[in-house]
Amino acid sequence: METNNKIQQKLREYAKSPSSAILAALVMICTAVTFFVLLFLIVFILVKGVTHITPDLFSFTYTTENASLMPALINTLIMTALSLVIAVPVGVASAIFLVEYAGKGSRLVGLIRITAETLSGIPSIVYGLFGLLFFATTLQWGYSLLSGAFTLVIMILPLIMRTTEEALKSVPDSYREASFGLGAGKLRTIFRIVLPSAVPGILAGVILATGRIVGETAALMYTAGTVAQIPKSLMGSGRTLAVHMYALSSEGLYMDQAYATAVILLVIVLLINWLSGTLAKRIAKG
Repeated sequence: METNNKIQQKLREYAKSPSSAILAALVMICTAVTFFVLLFLIVFILVKGVTHITPDLFSFTYTTENASLMPALINTLIMTALSLVIAVPVGVASAIFLVEYAGKGSRLVGLIRITAETLSGIPSIVYGLFGLLFFATTLQWGYSLLSGAFTLVIMILPLIMRTTEEALKSVPDSYREASFGLGAGKLRTIFRIVLPSAVPGILAGVILATGRIVGETAALMYTAGTVAQIPKSLMGSGRTLAVHMYALSSEGLYMDQAYATAVILLVIVLLINWLSGTLAKRIAKG
């Protein structure tokens, strides 16, 4: 009954203002189009790839016969973990400085924000060339997981910093004032009150950064290389799942395995999103 009353009320509002009805219809159409496009992509990948997932794809040794994705999968996990371990602390610390310590309206803060926004808009191929010239050549790291990880750190750092900054800003000032009123210091307030309240927003940035790491190809081809094996150390070359899928599809001989790799990549991204969302809810409740 209550739902029907709300619907009737909305209809009366739209009758008084036709432009509102048109805008509401456009919004619903855009939402439906977005949903069905996403659904189509997921179904297309699953239909094309699920039937080609075989035990040979999970062999620890890549050959031209099995086109195994296991080395690329392990390299992807290593690359993601290494990049996040470096980028997350630096990005969160930078955001804390901008929100909690830097003066509002400071020229330094404005310069840092403009720099971060500029870095966010640079194409990944440019990051790849920079990583090749600086990490691989100047620092003599060569084609290695370490070169790729540091290149990815530069790519995702602005994203993590900006999302963390917005998450910290969303924490009400009353939380800080209550903590100060109870005698807590600045540092204690930040780590005990502000950061736990901003965890969902911070994790959202980490999820976006993880998605960019997992799906990156251009930058890693110039820094981590395309060797289809598990390197013995971080100074060894290795391809990630996205690079592996690109290599298989570009050769044109392993399209079935490329679709199967896309399914595994999709499952990994969904799993990371689910784990991050679950973690954020538990921290928020705690």
